[in-house]
Amino acid sequence: MHESSMEYSDDYIREILTDIKIIALVGASRKTHRASYQVMEFLLQQGYDVIPVNPAMQGEELLGQTVYGSLVDIPWRFDMVDVFRNSEAALMVTRAALPLQPKVIWMQNGVINHEAAELAKQAGVKMVMDRCPKIEIPRLGL
Repeated sequence: MHESSMEYSDDYIREILTDIKIIALVGASRKTHRASYQVMEFLLQQGYDVIPVNPAMQGEELLGQTVYGSLVDIPWRFDMVDVFRNSEAALMVTRAALPLQPKVIWMQNGVINHEAAELAKQAGVKMVMDRCPKIEIPRLGL
């Protein structure tokens, strides 16, 4: 399948969500009504290790996890970058993530950047755009 298309097979999504263990969540928020908070909480409950990334909250704790200011500040490898930023910023996040060799870059609902998807494809990194793991995990029965 061509990763920069917006059509993802259930098998493609299932493979990603069962293969990854450690997720860097870019755009984490302490506001409980925000989707990024709710998705982080859900992913933690599902047994994933979630590393919140937000420069304004660097060094704080969020849902028991230390917040990092940027992807390069995280002292260990992560499997997936979950992007809770707008579509324009997703390109910057992707450019920062690719040298760190994640397996997947996942852009949340409404976040679409075809240039970022092409960069990921060229780097051999799987890309998902405009989807939410909090929706996909129950839908796929994972």
